[in-house]
Amino acid sequence: MPSGHVESSDPIVGFMDIGTNSIRILVVRISPDGTYSILTEQKETARLGEGGFGRHVIQADALVRAVLIATRFADMARTFGADQIVAVATCAAREASNRRRLIDRLKRETDLDVRVISGREEARLIYLGVASDARLGADRALMIDIGGGSTELIIGNEYRHDMLESLKLGAIRMTNRYFKGKAADQVSRRKYETVRKQIRANGVRAIQRIGRHEYSRVIGSSGTITTLADMVSRRFHGRPLEKNQAIEHKQLQQVIHDLLPMTVTERVRIPGMSAKRGDIIVGGAAIIDTLLEALGGPPIVASDRTLRDGLLVDHLARIEHHGHGGELGPMSNRMRSVMRLGRRCRFDEAHARHVARLALELFDVTEQAGMHELGRSERELLEFAALLHDIGSFLGYSGHRSHSYYFIRNAELLGFDDTEIATIATTALYHKKTFPRKSDPEFAALDKRSQQIVKVLCVLLRVAESLDRSHAGVVSRIELRTDDPGHARLLMHADGASHLEQWSVAVHRKAIRNVFGVELSVELVEHPAAEPVAEVEG
Repeated sequence: MPSGHVESSDPIVGFMDIGTNSIRILVVRISPDGTYSILTEQKETARLGEGGFGRHVIQADALVRAVLIATRFADMARTFGADQIVAVATCAAREASNRRRLIDRLKRETDLDVRVISGREEARLIYLGVASDARLGADRALMIDIGGGSTELIIGNEYRHDMLESLKLGAIRMTNRYFKGKAADQVSRRKYETVRKQIRANGVRAIQRIGRHEYSRVIGSSGTITTLADMVSRRFHGRPLEKNQAIEHKQLQQVIHDLLPMTVTERVRIPGMSAKRGDIIVGGAAIIDTLLEALGGPPIVASDRTLRDGLLVDHLARIEHHGHGGELGPMSNRMRSVMRLGRRCRFDEAHARHVARLALELFDVTEQAGMHELGRSERELLEFAALLHDIGSFLGYSGHRSHSYYFIRNAELLGFDDTEIATIATTALYHKKTFPRKSDPEFAALDKRSQQIVKVLCVLLRVAESLDRSHAGVVSRIELRTDDPGHARLLMHADGASHLEQWSVAVHRKAIRNVFGVELSVELVEHPAAEPVAEVEG
């Protein structure tokens, strides 16, 4: 048992970030009051994106390295007693056409369920990690994180973010393009300026958006920025970088210019430089130098908080949200993101909310009847799919199912990984008419487990949508009776005439039989509105 490990009933959770350059893990013990203690945190260079950008594939040797490191980290977390490991993959996996090979190997060999997240979701998690330690209060900060494949730009205070951006600029991406192999040695000023010109062109719109916001400080995270800041501090202040120490842009530029004429071997000898970063440091330095110059050269404070810290903060927030009783608690980031998308598409919110409530009731009664074995996470995805199932009507009712799929799939919903977004979108796609087929590209793109989940959720959504066919909200609640084997009775409690709803539900009997293995009958229980009391004269 590792040193410092103490027997406790408190849950132990690992948080793993499979990045383009490095893989990081944080293992913590979480107390009932929401506080936590760090058991270990580790980082190792994997270079998952090495040679991959441009061809959009993860190279075979990089994939093997990533699996070995992730396996070692997962084993270590479980040795500490972790019964859950939250793992995400970012830019290199996000852009790779063969990312499924990585995800499947990690599941098969390490039993890790790795979620591939979007650029904006990556930015949100970085924000959570950095803001949790920055003591911002109501003051806004610009946060810059330079990874191996992407650069995230965030503006926010301690309580909320106002801007999330993800640019396809990263230390490994720039190195692959401009400084690969011998080109990493002795970079000319002319070539460096050519690279900065390209970075300015890629980042111009993001810089313009930043200009529309007010912020009082700039915070940088990631290995590139912390390494450069440490080198600046050692050179100009004669000491290692201290917490909350501001680094001047001009001093940063001087250190960068000193690095350019050096070989990789010479760079790694500089105090503060990591031996594994000497070949990619110029590519990352060009990004932060260009961004700070475009912003007017503000000082920057380096933060050691990263995406893996954001995973922890997000996990704690979800525990708190569920502990307060779901919809009675504050709106979660995931729900807020879903509702924003619905409102941008001018959805019928009353209908969407009613269908979502009925869908959750159906999920619960069918679970109690033993008709499926899905859990809380799938229940939540059903709710989101129900809320968004009709948003495609924004472009026109004809073909709105496909439009809904497209909107959900491409909206970069915050708080979700790629598999969850695909599951929500595909469930919404099949909320009426055709049933999922293996030949459908949207359905075929899902892994086998997600396909099975969608089959169940889309049937529940079909029935829920039919229960509000008139959009009048007449069905107040439902019951499910399964007294006879192979048969189920759905009782619709309605506040008024709802024969249209009854007929619409019956249309889905075949789909219900195929998925749940039962014959369904639908019975209407009407609750007529009370007669108005006549006024008595005199």
